[in-house]
Amino acid sequence: MEQQPSALIVIDMINTYDHPDADQLLPSAQKAVPVVAGLIRQARDAGVPVIYVNDNFGQWRSHQGALVDAALAGPHAELVEPIQPDDEALFVLKARHSIFYETPLTYLLWELGVHQVVLCGQVTEQCVLYSALDAHIRHLDVTVVSDGVAHIHAELADAALEMMRRNMGAQIVAGAEVTFSEEDGRVGPSQ
Repeated sequence: MEQQPSALIVIDMINTYDHPDADQLLPSAQKAVPVVAGLIRQARDAGVPVIYVNDNFGQWRSHQGALVDAALAGPHAELVEPIQPDDEALFVLKARHSIFYETPLTYLLWELGVHQVVLCGQVTEQCVLYSALDAHIRHLDVTVVSDGVAHIHAELADAALEMMRRNMGAQIVAGAEVTFSEEDGRVGPSQ
């Protein structure tokens, strides 16, 4: 695999939205999806790896195709269509909150030469927060796209973003501020 210093990580966006807190999550997810779609396009154009890390929703026989098909067949397919994985995307299934917990993601990032992860997805105050912490303790540079993450509770999401910035040294930026460099794969503020 080609070495890339950065990767875009799309967390739990392949979703049927049929869970108990979905009604609280949907308004924020609807705002985040266009930002996530733009990040995915930009990363693909720059040759930066796009890695989907997605909950398996307790479906232990599931795989990428089954999850995408279920989400596209669900009542909120419009939230999945613009961000669905292409043939170049990498896909990791997870069972719990962190993208690293009991997954091969650490090894995959090492194999790709990734030192910086750009996190987007859902849920800010849960999976994104725990994933940012786990990335930080693995000595990865962490960027969280504030308008590219969806939340259930706005006040907890704001607190989580502040914790990621203050306690984990994460860059908290808006999607419009993200530029993936085609020369070296690094992400930084747009010019």
